[in-house]
Amino acid sequence: MDTNWYQPNHPEKIDSPALLLFVERIKQNIQTAIKMTGDVKRLRPHVKTSKSPDATRLMLEAGITKFKCATIAEAEMLGMCQAPDVLLAYQLTGPKLGRFIELIKKYPATNYSCLTDNIDTAAEQATLFEQAGLQPQVYIDLNVGMNRTGIDVGEKAFALYQYCTTLKGIRLGGLHVYDGHLRHPDISIREKDCNAVFQKVEQLKAKILQAGLPEPQIIAGGSPTFPVHAKRKTIECSPGTFVYWDKGYSDSCSEQHFLPAAILLTRVISLPSPGKLCLDLGHKSVAAENELSKRVFFLNAPGIQPVGQSEEHLVVDIPAGHAFKVGEVLYGMPYHICPTVALYERAVVIENGEISGEWKTIARDRKISV
Repeated sequence: MDTNWYQPNHPEKIDSPALLLFVERIKQNIQTAIKMTGDVKRLRPHVKTSKSPDATRLMLEAGITKFKCATIAEAEMLGMCQAPDVLLAYQLTGPKLGRFIELIKKYPATNYSCLTDNIDTAAEQATLFEQAGLQPQVYIDLNVGMNRTGIDVGEKAFALYQYCTTLKGIRLGGLHVYDGHLRHPDISIREKDCNAVFQKVEQLKAKILQAGLPEPQIIAGGSPTFPVHAKRKTIECSPGTFVYWDKGYSDSCSEQHFLPAAILLTRVISLPSPGKLCLDLGHKSVAAENELSKRVFFLNAPGIQPVGQSEEHLVVDIPAGHAFKVGEVLYGMPYHICPTVALYERAVVIENGEISGEWKTIARDRKISV
């Protein structure tokens, strides 16, 4: 195994801080995800991680036709790529509903769907869709413990499902289940927790079928529960981080054999005192929602400890007597790649160790055209 895979040839040509993407690893991660589901038709990747037409095209070329996203811009990026099937996994209301209608009309080659979790919003969506002459699919968003969005699994969810079958402006697609709160590092415990939660979803499905209502397609999970849901042969799985992977999931989901494929290149810009380095890797360059020690892991300097960060600077402790000089390059693996990618307008692409171009992160914007 190449332990220096993250070091491209001619790093002196790359300004810092920079996001590096390793194409061979991305392609391997896509194939790993497909193999885990056993059927490419059951894979619905979330594009919140890459936000990139180029990464999307690699997935399309691998035979993936279904996608998931969280913003209008991500949905438009997928439409620009002519992705056949796109779930905007968000409950649309207010101005976003109008933008979604415009999106559907602008990209007719893409079958768009969205979420709803209450009767009032479902009625609003159906009315505006019908007025626009549309009838997109809508999925019922279930709250299985994340307590972020969704309706409680049980009688309320059943009533909403039943109600949505009466609306002319929508076609009921099925159930959306996000269990992002299930993150135990022991996969056996995570699987037990996931199965307990999903049993309630199966009970809801059984009740729907007993009532003679349309059978729901179930879209379930994120990255931590992906290997559990991948075993359920009748549902669609929607991991996202797998395409680039990161330090956080490398540590907490070690049972998944994805490869880190996105690395930050940063430079020493000052030696402020003995035992300290200052790097050009501030808040604007790496996701800062975690506490300081859980933001970036340095592959070629694993012993250093971050002690301070501001907008443009990261100060780290390093044993006195170190050999680092101003201008030297460090390579960092982000703990959370998704919001880190959103900080970069473009990424430097590495193929076979060489710089081969750039990928634009176009869906980091709030709006592309719609």
